[in-house]
Amino acid sequence: MSLAPKTDACCHTPPDVAGKSVVQPNKSALLKRLARIEGQVRGISGMVEADRYCVDVLTQVAAVKSALDAVSMQLLENHMKGCVSKALQEGDATGMVTELIEVVKKVR
Repeated sequence: MSLAPKTDACCHTPPDVAGKSVVQPNKSALLKRLARIEGQVRGISGMVEADRYCVDVLTQVAAVKSALDAVSMQLLENHMKGCVSKALQEGDATGMVTELIEVVKKVR
């Protein structure tokens, strides 16, 4: 399933203002994906509770990590196409590049 945005995300406040908010262009797809991940995590809990084979549990953990990475990358793409692009057009390159570097460090 593609999580590609239909439109660019848009920041409502400048990047240096606390309490930022953003309109996610593919919110419903992201929420569906997160709900599936939530279900996978519940399934892993059930596997541990049922004393399932460790390799099977680890396989499911790896699948959840991969799914979360995909969500992270989609959110990062939305941020770059929306907030970062807008800030660069408005001349706020320094603040936004600093923020982007910090975000990339967190999600790598």
